[in-house]
Amino acid sequence: MKFDTPATTNPIDQLKVVGKPTDRVDGPLKTTGTAPYAYERHDVAPDAAYGFVVGAGIAKGRIASMDLQAARAAPGVLAIVTARNAGKLGKGDFNTAKLLGGPAIDHYHQAVALVVANTFEQARAAAQLVRITYERMPGKFDLQAEKAGAQLAKPTPFAGPPESKVGDFEGAYAAAPVQFDATYTTPDQSHCMMEPHASTAVWQGDKLTVWTSNQMVAWSVGDLAKTLGIPKENVRLMSPFVGGGFGGKLFVRADVVLAALGARAAGRPVKVALQRPLMPNNTTHRPATIQRIRLGASRDGKIMAIAHEGWSGDLPDGSAETAVNQTRLLYAGANRLTTTRLAVLDLPEGNAMRAPGEAPGMMALEIAMDEMADKLGMEPVEFRIANDTQVDPEKPGRPFSQRQLVQCLRTGAERFGWSRRNARPAQVRDGRWLVGMGVAAGFRNNLLTKSGARVRLDDRGVVTVETDMTDIGTGSYTIIAQTAAEMMGVPLSKVFVRLGDSSFPVSAGSGGQWGANNSTSGVYAACMKLRDAVAAKAGMAAGEAVFIDGSVRAGERVVPLAQAAGPEGLVGEDSIEYGDLDKKYQQSTFAAHFVEVGVDAATGETRVRRMLAVCAAGRILNPKAARSQVIGAMTMGTGAALMEELAVDKRRGFFVNHDLASYEVPVHADIPHLDVVFLDETDPISSPMKAKGVAELGLCGVGAAIANAIHNATGIRVRDYPITLDKLIDRLPPVA
Repeated sequence: MKFDTPATTNPIDQLKVVGKPTDRVDGPLKTTGTAPYAYERHDVAPDAAYGFVVGAGIAKGRIASMDLQAARAAPGVLAIVTARNAGKLGKGDFNTAKLLGGPAIDHYHQAVALVVANTFEQARAAAQLVRITYERMPGKFDLQAEKAGAQLAKPTPFAGPPESKVGDFEGAYAAAPVQFDATYTTPDQSHCMMEPHASTAVWQGDKLTVWTSNQMVAWSVGDLAKTLGIPKENVRLMSPFVGGGFGGKLFVRADVVLAALGARAAGRPVKVALQRPLMPNNTTHRPATIQRIRLGASRDGKIMAIAHEGWSGDLPDGSAETAVNQTRLLYAGANRLTTTRLAVLDLPEGNAMRAPGEAPGMMALEIAMDEMADKLGMEPVEFRIANDTQVDPEKPGRPFSQRQLVQCLRTGAERFGWSRRNARPAQVRDGRWLVGMGVAAGFRNNLLTKSGARVRLDDRGVVTVETDMTDIGTGSYTIIAQTAAEMMGVPLSKVFVRLGDSSFPVSAGSGGQWGANNSTSGVYAACMKLRDAVAAKAGMAAGEAVFIDGSVRAGERVVPLAQAAGPEGLVGEDSIEYGDLDKKYQQSTFAAHFVEVGVDAATGETRVRRMLAVCAAGRILNPKAARSQVIGAMTMGTGAALMEELAVDKRRGFFVNHDLASYEVPVHADIPHLDVVFLDETDPISSPMKAKGVAELGLCGVGAAIANAIHNATGIRVRDYPITLDKLIDRLPPVA
């Protein structure tokens, strides 16, 4: 189905099932422990051996020697895979470094060996017996030190151009009556999903089947095949349940490659899970940024000039963190400049983490907006509203399909009690706590990508959906079931959804906040094909057929779906493909984040007391699941603001706190009740579902809202995340 004109009234608009707060259809499997995750596939591989990964002990250099004799002689050991015996390996299109290192080492904890044994304990014990000596080489591990030599990043389909210029920024900034210029930093961050990267691999002749934890099935089939040097047709990849990903499982990682190599070497199925202390350095992370923001405004608060420059680092041939991209679209201003520069570092690979680009970019931009409002003597909500735009600031002839940022800000301000905020910092106390409020805008683009599905109808009237879409805890099973139920006029109990199998039609996959809108649109397209087939079988004109209560009707004729399907059943398969509407209209999602914090006047400890997110993100397909996504994102934003940081050993080149004991994330005691409001919005420019994404929007801006609230509480402006108490305690106002 080609979607190249705005959606008109269609079956989804009935909203009998779609748009209702619906419990997860996969909830019982997860709450009873029967959801089949990749490492636990005893049903398909009951005799699986266990692999344990050995990671490199240096950040850059070469393996001088590797002594495997003691490990091979250890009890239960079946095989040891290294670069020397693995055969020729390629590198996937989405991988920056090789997934099996040796003799050259690209980064710390790069996998260099897999020990395979009968039990996990045997594999782990034998892995400790592998003796490796290295030739260490000097590396670059400090972004600030390498900043001066950073080059403009290479353009990519996701990142866009590394530099954008509109008007005369330098001239307009110099002429602006009010100027602001500040630099902000965000640290390296780790995904910390609950389920580790894990895979089970089985060979049958030259055919490989893997059960793995992965967000993008089709991408990963291609990269796994390319890495192993086998045809894509010989790889079947299944990922029906994923215990969290946050972008860290977008791509093939060492677990699935080593499971495949280990299974081939051992001659039996092998399962591999990356041990938690290995994950931060072995896999990907959100890279640190340095961001300079300059704003020039007239005295009445209109932005005349806006510039956002970003620096990040990655391995050679890596990609940059696109922290400046939202600044190209969020606020008006005739004279504009953005640049994205990339330094070569020898730290582990930087790559996508929930809302790449906008998440760290908004952490800086939305503090800068508050600081400029202070300089102008304007109320920060009103300053943002004064600089709203309904068109793409770089292309004024290109309107936004929907843009309700002002409504988000006004609704949030009223609901949160923003009028009670004292504009003078450090004036409100509650016992020992200094209390303040902060606000930030939220922004994330709406990305469109082709997505396919197959829908079957059987002689029981059961509708089965098949697509390689994944559910990473986001609720894909449920919204896909809701879509099929709405389209075919059946209850949810008559819909069965099968996901995450590369033998199914290729979907959008889970990433970039694009999964819900695109995958359900693909199901919509397939259901339209199935509706046509049902109508034809029932002898009805497709345009007159009405699907309701498990039957198809036209005039006085009523045919049960089960009867129309017959013993052979009916199938509809199609994909949603997009025309150029996203070129004619800028498609984005918007939010306003409001936060109240308390800061201990003696210790500098910060506690979040209240949070509110008001979101405008198209049609909300399942308000219950969407709210869960947003409160999870708000929690993640709290972690980014107050505690999350991968500490870099700048001498040895690795992340020191590479486990959940020392990499701090929020826990229940850190998070108060979170309030979420969705504005009533449909976007017919986006898709036939008239939806967008929301999972990453809930994160973008949260960190800055907390930083702004801390400033309002204490008068202390912190520009370097995370905002830990050591950055506050020496500057706190007097206790009494």
